[in-house]
Amino acid sequence: MELQLAIGTRRSFRYLDPDRPVELWKIQKMLEAARLASHFGNNNAARALVVHRATATEEQRACLPSPVGGFQIQQAPVLILWYIETDAMNEAGQRLRELVAAGALGYGPGRQEELDRTLVPLFDKGKEALKAPGLVDMDLGQAIAQATLVGIELGLGMCLQGSPNWERTRKAFGLPASCRVAAVQTVGYPVENRQAGGQRPRLPFEKLFQLNSYDNPFPRDPAIVAELERDGMLQAPAPLPGREEEVERIRTKYNLPRNGMI
Repeated sequence: MELQLAIGTRRSFRYLDPDRPVELWKIQKMLEAARLASHFGNNNAARALVVHRATATEEQRACLPSPVGGFQIQQAPVLILWYIETDAMNEAGQRLRELVAAGALGYGPGRQEELDRTLVPLFDKGKEALKAPGLVDMDLGQAIAQATLVGIELGLGMCLQGSPNWERTRKAFGLPASCRVAAVQTVGYPVENRQAGGQRPRLPFEKLFQLNSYDNPFPRDPAIVAELERDGMLQAPAPLPGREEEVERIRTKYNLPRNGMI
């Protein structure tokens, strides 16, 4: 039930309280969940750098991306720079050996030589290609998703932001050139209703998912839909009554821009 509610309420909270500090132990729990997420080849290329606004330098705060929804970046007490350490692929062979030692790969005890003869050379040869956007980015997405669910369970709100110029951000925080920043996540306590205006619009279920062939929509059982609605995973669609008034109250209180609020 709690997990379903977390999934159902996993929408962006764009309005965070800049005056309410976020406990770092809550951020740690989010990162613990990210660390345990599935990683291709157990490479652990998904990484994060936490920006604690109260202790960050002025230079660091100034370099944070803000071309879209900039007020969110400026208001959030904590920001998480999610990035990929591409050099993690240089150790892909060692990560495979660790999987074998843990009994998590299809090679039994005493078959280390076979692993070194087959998979390890394959991964070593293709490590540069593996650094490119693809599976490692998917791993990062899974890590962010798990961290987000934990954060919502702890009462936090968050929203992902992009940028056309991550290079400036990377340099300002001393990240090596091997690191590819993918997103910044604002984290804080919401000042808006926990429903955040309602369930965001989505395309019809049948348009998004198929079974066995592209022209065969996955069957959607109404009984399952009713069950999810009862458990709170599927909720009332946006906008909820009073949403415009709520946003205007927040805008006025924090002197946010009237136009361009995303």
